[in-house]
Amino acid sequence: MEYLILAIAIVVVAVVAGGLFLLRGRGRTAPPPQAPPAPPESGVSPGGTAVLEEDTATVEAPPVEVPAPPEIELPPPSAGRLVRLRARLSRSQNALGRSLLVLLSRDALDDEAWEEIEDTLVTADVGVAPSRQIVEDLRTKVKVLGSRDPAEVRALLKDELLGQIGKDWERSLRTEPHGAQPAVVLVVGVNGTGKTTTCGKLARVIVGDGRTVLLGAADTFRAAAADQLQTWGSRVGAEVVRRDEGTDPASVAFEAVKQGIAAGVDTVIVDTAGRLHTKTGLMDELGKVKRVIEKQAQVDEVILVLDATTGQNGLQQARVFAEVVDVTGIALTKLDGTAKGGIVIAVQRELGVPVKLVGLGEGPDDLAPFEPEAFVEAILGD
Repeated sequence: MEYLILAIAIVVVAVVAGGLFLLRGRGRTAPPPQAPPAPPESGVSPGGTAVLEEDTATVEAPPVEVPAPPEIELPPPSAGRLVRLRARLSRSQNALGRSLLVLLSRDALDDEAWEEIEDTLVTADVGVAPSRQIVEDLRTKVKVLGSRDPAEVRALLKDELLGQIGKDWERSLRTEPHGAQPAVVLVVGVNGTGKTTTCGKLARVIVGDGRTVLLGAADTFRAAAADQLQTWGSRVGAEVVRRDEGTDPASVAFEAVKQGIAAGVDTVIVDTAGRLHTKTGLMDELGKVKRVIEKQAQVDEVILVLDATTGQNGLQQARVFAEVVDVTGIALTKLDGTAKGGIVIAVQRELGVPVKLVGLGEGPDDLAPFEPEAFVEAILGD
């Protein structure tokens, strides 16, 4: 009996020992999975022990950079803008120049050819009388010259166009303050010509030159006109004086100039209603706006904004506005969308008022002083 108990005990011990041996072998071939290492920010090393503070500093993620709010980009000097605008103008205008150069370079310039040249000029909105004058002058010069070398023809045409546009006009824009008073610029024109946009672009140019501007939203008849001007004011950093829709435009203009004087700004630009030239009462209201402003400050510039694509209809607008207010300069907009740049010649000849500004696109910097030579070069192309 004792031997039986001993034998059972030996068997049990052997089984237990074998089981332990098997468990130990499995542990060598397949160690139990460990927890993934903690990230350095937790202060725990991959082995599960705490790491020193300076160790965590070396592996911290770089700080997130918060982008600065966008700054208002002010336009470069006018010369830089003019170079860009001239290049843009040449892409859309030089069809006129090429047509004229081809016609003038023909071996035989008979009456039919000269009529075709005149028709080309009239189609480009140069006007009937100026077109005839250009053809007569060119015809005389070509006959005297005797030859029609392309370079000579181009020089002749350039001189003739410059003569019609006028190189001696005073085209500078009076936006400098005088004494304690700001310069006052009154901007007029019918709806759709880009009048309010021209006000904003002009303000942008002046602010870019380091001067201060105040905008007067006296176009109280057109819905959202004041909102549009307010947007421009926010973009360029100019205060805007505005009132409720339907408010007397003259009172808004008066208040704008009054605040401009009190604030000591350099220039006050007053946007007026886009009054249809067929509505006599509205045109009288425009005259009232100018008279009210002049009770406290002189009006330095009255800029008439004309859409170059309207052609001869723009001349009718110009005539009526010139009768109501003393227009001192023309701003021609949308010249990039038409090959009828001859309207420059026609409007100046009709009004005796120079084109001072040109708009060649929808961008905020697509406004530049008008320079006749650059304009003609762009029309003629390379």
